[in-house]
Amino acid sequence: MATLFTRIIDGDIPGRFVWADEICVAFLTIQPRRLGHTMVVPRAEVDQWVDLPADVAAHVFAVAQMIGVAQRSAFDAQRIGVLIEGYEVPHAHVHVWPSRTPDDFDLRNVMREVPDADADRAAATLREQLRRDGHAEFVPEH
Repeated sequence: MATLFTRIIDGDIPGRFVWADEICVAFLTIQPRRLGHTMVVPRAEVDQWVDLPADVAAHVFAVAQMIGVAQRSAFDAQRIGVLIEGYEVPHAHVHVWPSRTPDDFDLRNVMREVPDADADRAAATLREQLRRDGHAEFVPEH
């Protein structure tokens, strides 16, 4: 059975994509620590990041870094958070989020109800910054 992330990647479940290439995608999470919180996910269904082929892991982390650079500018972040855990979805992924305070790193501090308009605006803001940063070929329209 396909993972939740594969179903999002395949379009069976909607997602707010900000990056798509042949190796990985990035989309906003529905329970962000801050608006703009993004998941970078390899297209291949691999349960744990330590089991990713080295070249795929390197690419996922390079994309996570580009997302983080864009988040820093787009959301005026003081720091960029990164987390790999994978207990909820058995599909390797990297969380990347803009931060303004150490509280943004507390795993209990997630936004449970994000209005669609706010999430859509955050995705559009991040997409536009990624385009300004020179990554337009990998940034989907929505």
